[in-house]
Amino acid sequence: MSIFGAPLPVGSPAPDFTLKDHQGQEVRLSSLRGQRVMLVFYPGDDTPTCSLQLSELRDVQGELAAHGILMFGVNPAGEVSHQKFVQKFCLPFPLLVDRGGRIAKLYNCGLWLLVRRTVYVIGADGRIEFAERGKPTPECILEALGAAKPPAA
Repeated sequence: MSIFGAPLPVGSPAPDFTLKDHQGQEVRLSSLRGQRVMLVFYPGDDTPTCSLQLSELRDVQGELAAHGILMFGVNPAGEVSHQKFVQKFCLPFPLLVDRGGRIAKLYNCGLWLLVRRTVYVIGADGRIEFAERGKPTPECILEALGAAKPPAA
């Protein structure tokens, strides 16, 4: 049994939160109602697996946006660390500063400053549509949401 427990179940209401992004702008989940929101909880800025995961998502960000998905990275690092990470990897989406891991804990993927890699997609109605530990591929996420590209002819 993991110390983090299971991810929040699909269909459950997503806990609301307000966090600042890497530019100091406030993001409130409930103000995004009506849009799909992807939260990518990851352990650390500029680490090998986190860099790979967020770069893969960067590379399909246009496709995610075309399916109405707003994406946010979330971890306890501060604004300066997030700013450097965004700049180094040209990330086109905000990174949220979860000081103390409070929001990660609400989403069953954090314990103090430890963060278990977890991806959530929250539907326009505020309910969780997708929840998976680890590093699901962008294709896996889109397929699970019924938004995968049609097969090539």
